[in-house]
Amino acid sequence: MNLNLAQPASVRRDPLPALIALVCFAAIGAALVSQHVFDMQPCPWCVLQRLIFALIGMAGLAAWAANALALRRVALALVLPLSLAGMAAALWQHFVAAASSSCNLTLADKILAQLGLDASLPEIFQPRASCADAATNLLGVPYEFWSLALFVLLGVAAAFGLRRAVR
Repeated sequence: MNLNLAQPASVRRDPLPALIALVCFAAIGAALVSQHVFDMQPCPWCVLQRLIFALIGMAGLAAWAANALALRRVALALVLPLSLAGMAAALWQHFVAAASSSCNLTLADKILAQLGLDASLPEIFQPRASCADAATNLLGVPYEFWSLALFVLLGVAAAFGLRRAVR
């Protein structure tokens, strides 16, 4: 029985999945700085996007760490629907939720409540504002559009990574 856990010489680590993860965790970090330093409290749709960034980041790390090409492809392939979900959440936040004075009992609220992340990690995943109150611009661009742009870039990066996933 061979217990050698070292990476086989034939496996080449692609830095793209690690970059995907880094971008996701940086986005979450920026959101947390905005919340805890600049008092920009998140709405349920903001928090849902944080969760999606975390899932994409974990998939990116899994793709980077995987020794088997098939596992790398599966992890990168997970980024694609997650990126689409993030795009949908950002667009919904901007065009629907931000126009409402309350976003209670929306899909975002239901997902967060079912997962219990708002109770177990409230400093990261607890919504603290309504969508209308949380509407904020950064450099003249709505925050959710920055998030949307990142989700698009992450999806494109994952698609590119899938095309070039080689040993």
